[in-house]
Order: sequence, then structure tokens, then C-alpha cells
Amino acid sequence: MADIFPFQALRYDSNKVALASVVTQPYDKINPEMQDRYYTADPHNFVRVILGKSQAGDGDGANVYTRAVAALQQWQAEQVLVRDAAPSIYLYTQTFKVPGDGSGASAERRGFIALGQVEDYDQKVVFRHEQTLSKPKADRLNLLRATHAHCEQIFMVYSDPAGEIDLALRQNAPPTVEVADEYGVVHRMWAISDPAVTKAVQAKMADKKLIIADGHHRYETALNYRNERRGQSKIDLQAPYERMMMTYVNMDSPGLLILPTHRVVFGLEGFSIFDMVEKLRKHFDVEDIGSLDKVEAAMERLRAAGQDRTAVLAATAHGGFLLRSGAGAPEKSFAGMSKEQSALDVVQLHKLVLEETLGMSEEDIRNQKYLRYVRDAREAVDEVRQGANAAFLINPVRMEQMREIAFAGGVLPQKSTDFYPKLLSGLTVYSLEEAAQNSAAGGH
Repeated sequence: MADIFPFQALRYDSNKVALASVVTQPYDKINPEMQDRYYTADPHNFVRVILGKSQAGDGDGANVYTRAVAALQQWQAEQVLVRDAAPSIYLYTQTFKVPGDGSGASAERRGFIALGQVEDYDQKVVFRHEQTLSKPKADRLNLLRATHAHCEQIFMVYSDPAGEIDLALRQNAPPTVEVADEYGVVHRMWAISDPAVTKAVQAKMADKKLIIADGHHRYETALNYRNERRGQSKIDLQAPYERMMMTYVNMDSPGLLILPTHRVVFGLEGFSIFDMVEKLRKHFDVEDIGSLDKVEAAMERLRAAGQDRTAVLAATAHGGFLLRSGAGAPEKSFAGMSKEQSALDVVQLHKLVLEETLGMSEEDIRNQKYLRYVRDAREAVDEVRQGANAAFLINPVRMEQMREIAFAGGVLPQKSTDFYPKLLSGLTVYSLEEAAQNSAAGGH
């Protein structure tokens, strides 16, 4: 069962700081230019906690993690970060325009922020859909050890076709928080401390299975940290480190948007477009669609081709080639994968194109040795015009595909799903130390 809990979040006091100047995108979406911009926006910007800058002379006694702790402590002392008076569930909505949609229409994604019990995967409550890498987990574990706080939410999806949980959380009052991010997404949040609402949501969530949409590394970091703490004392399932901060979104709601992430290949020695195309014919029906001057028109063809079978669009210096699943591939190409996994566009792209046709190893792909991930199709095509070997444009993974594979225990290649928009960092913080103090004092 999915156990959720209200909590007393640490939140920015909007009377002390302008929220738009202190909140950020998630740590793994912050590039160096964004990091610089966040640093100059406000001395209380949350980037100093989740992705601080390294400095000359950093070592065990002074580093990005010790500075993160100092920032959190200083901001609480200044009452820039203030703990909510009552345990709450936080209704969270995001209003946005769909990227690439020329209509200008807005969409809204609804969810809520609460604590969730950290569960081992074999308990069949929390399911992953992506593999993780050791380096980012080590970094996040060092931050968690230092701060004793979950500073960012992870993104969970659950199934509620009737929308009962969203209905239970409906609010008529003005939001507690309203802020627009740099992408024009408007984030609104309501702190709901009514125990009746909390109990209703807890009851409706009790039979849910959860899929990690975004935040695999942070979830597995929370597991590792929980196990560390369990090793230091007897197991207490109510201990603060047994829980982490999560945003829950109904996977059956219309506002849940998954974007594709395209692949740009560069730096391959001896690369030949004609050799590549000839080799691709072994596994795909290949159609030369000519110039890619009109990228949107090409993407529309890709969407149409993907309605009934696997489809990938290869962008090269000699134009575009539409690849549609043909005679199939040897079973060894998809060893250990289910039929549902091997039928995915992104899996066939990785196995049959990147590995078998272009000769990349799994390690090359994992380390992005010859690979860049790009959200915008036009940007991917432009990189080919600027000298990249090729770009491979794909349709997004559908929610039902991800759900089926995750619940069956399967995983997708990295960067298979791009949930948009991202959850904003800095809206809420879950302090394990304060939770422990409150519990010891007889609080919630």
C-alpha cells in the first residue's frame, strides 16, 4: 500500500524574498549558465543548496555540501525559510503551454506534495522505469547526509481514473504560493491542514501503486540513506528517514504530458551516411523523405508513422530517412527484454541503430561518449547542419506503455521519458531533524 503523510514543510517567506528569484528547476536540469543566473538572482536562491558551486581549496571541511548546510541554517535563522505551523498536504498545480503546440492553448497538471514511505522495490508499491547511475546517487547521498533534509520532491504517478483524489483536494481559496518560472509555467500551491482531507486522501491512496516519473536517483538515494540509518539503530518505520518528499500526480489525468527526447550522434570516426542507411535496411523499412527544411512537417510524418508501428526519423546532412519496423531483429538484440519493451521506438533506436548499426557500446551510451540528448527537434536537426553525424528523432513514450513495462518490472533506456513541466525546487523542504524534534516533543 502507498502510505502518505502530511508534514510541516520549510518554506520561503514571500515577505522576505521574491519567490521567482529563489526557486529553481530540479538540480539535474540546471546547466552552468542557469547556475550562474540563479546565483546572481538572490543570495537566498535555492541553487546554493541543491547545486552549489565548487571553490578552490574545497576538501572535507569545506565543500558544496557544508555550504548547503550553512545556507539552510542561516536562512532559517533569518526566518527566510520558515516551518509551517501545522502538518499539511500541499495541493500543487502547474499551468503551462505545450512545447511545440502552435495553438497557444494552456494545459494544467494537478498533483499534491506529501511525505511517502520509502519502500524497497520488491514490496511492489514503488516501481521504477529507468536505470540509475552511481555517480549522481553518490552526490545526492552526500547532500542528504550533510543537510539531513529532502530538499527536492520526486515525481510519482498513480492511477485514479475517476479523479477522486484530485476532487478531494479541490480548493476555492486563493493559493498559498503562486510563482512563474523562466519557462512561463505558473506554479500554484495550497497548504491543506484539514485532518479530514488528509485522512480522505490517505484512505484513497492506500491501495495505489506508484511509478517514479522523475527522480530515480533521489529515490534510490533515500533508500540507501534509510538503510544507513537503520544500521545505526533498531528499525523504526515511523522514523523521519523512513519517508521522503514526493509529488503525486494522477497518470489518468489530461494534464500529464510526456515529451520525446531526441538523440544527436557526433564524433564517430569513419561515419558514412550511405553505409548507415544500407545497414539500417536490415531491420527497418527505410524511406527517403528528402529535405528537412520544414522540421514540423517531418515530425508530423513521424507521428503518423508511429501510430501503428515503431518509427524513428534519422536526420542527416543528406536529408531525412523515416525508419519503420520491418522484418524484425534477432532475439539476441533484445535479450532479457519483454515483447512490450522491445517494441518501443526508443529501445529499437538504442539496440538496432546506436549499438548494432553505429557500433556504440552500452557504456558509450551510458557515458554519452558520442551522444547528446536534445528535447527540441529543430535544435537536433540544426546540430546535424553544424557537423553532427546524425540526429534521431522519436515520438514520446506513451503513459500506458511506461505503466505496463514498469509494473512488469522492466526498465527503459535512460532519457526515455521527459515529463513536462518539471517540478519546481524550493517550494517545500522536508527537514528530518526538525521532524525528529517535533516527534520527540509529541507532535505529528
